[in-house]
Amino acid sequence: MPSLFSGTEEFTLKLFIVVFLRYFILAAIGYGIYYIVKKKAWNYRKIQLLFPKRGDYWREFIYSFITAVIFTLVGLLVFKTSFIRITQIYFEIEEFGILYLILSIPIMIIIHDAYFYWAHRIMHLQSVFKHAHRTHHLSTNPSPWAAMAFHPIEAVIEAGIVPVLAIVMPVHPLGMAGFLLIMMIYNVYGHLGYELYPPGFAASRIGRWINTSVSHNQHHQFFVGNYGLYFLWWDRWMGTIRTDYDTKFTEVASRKG
Repeated sequence: MPSLFSGTEEFTLKLFIVVFLRYFILAAIGYGIYYIVKKKAWNYRKIQLLFPKRGDYWREFIYSFITAVIFTLVGLLVFKTSFIRITQIYFEIEEFGILYLILSIPIMIIIHDAYFYWAHRIMHLQSVFKHAHRTHHLSTNPSPWAAMAFHPIEAVIEAGIVPVLAIVMPVHPLGMAGFLLIMMIYNVYGHLGYELYPPGFAASRIGRWINTSVSHNQHHQFFVGNYGLYFLWWDRWMGTIRTDYDTKFTEVASRKG
């Protein structure tokens, strides 16, 4: 095992490019479609009908860039230092098989959803909120650029899921990459400001357990309730789903141009 951070410059640069471009490309696609190309044609579909100010977009982008740096450093810690000795990271797919590699991705999503919910609840404690989570909530009307707009303290907390997963379960870098890609896709969707699921989805047997852009948008607008990331089961189990969520989803998803 090489000494701490030795010979990692190229790895660090490549990892940062992957982390940042994953955010930038996905956010740019959402922004380009809904905030530029189809802004006038689809503005009636926006959850909050007003649009953020130009300064909001820049703030979200700058904090997301800083977050990408922090995420890169955490990845460096996990994969390129002696920390890897306490993880279950493996590099040969044959060691656990292709089926496990595929199944490990939804397992990581489920674990992450629990991690995110409870970390999110803690960050809303008044003593923690002002130091860590307030920056993200400056986006009361979020755009796709807000997907990684965290204070550095929150960025470390958010990135903490990577070492946690690497410790609690066998993880292949490809599985981790697939999980992180899905995480970013759903994160951009949650901050999109538009609802993509069809009318009736939130009330369906499956949809009532799935997080939506309306749900997370309400959290940004009102600060209270709807703390989940991928799913709503923790919110429903813990009684933190907003009582006006179903009504708001139906109203937004049913709008006609």
